[in-house]
Amino acid sequence: MARIIKTSLPEREYNIIKMRYGLDGLIPLTQREVAHKLGISRSYISRLETKALEKIKSEVKIKQIFY
Repeated sequence: MARIIKTSLPEREYNIIKMRYGLDGLIPLTQREVAHKLGISRSYISRLETKALEKIKSEVKIKQIFY
């Protein structure tokens, strides 16, 4: 699953998902905390996170169809 996430997302979106969900041994952070770390608004984090999760879902669906 981690490979799907890393290969199907741009680096910024991957980093947001990684921080939000505690991937790679990180402690999960709130959107506000991620926004503060990256120096962007919480609403922008929310939009990027939603977009990234949709990409991950569609990638997983495609993989399930073909494998």
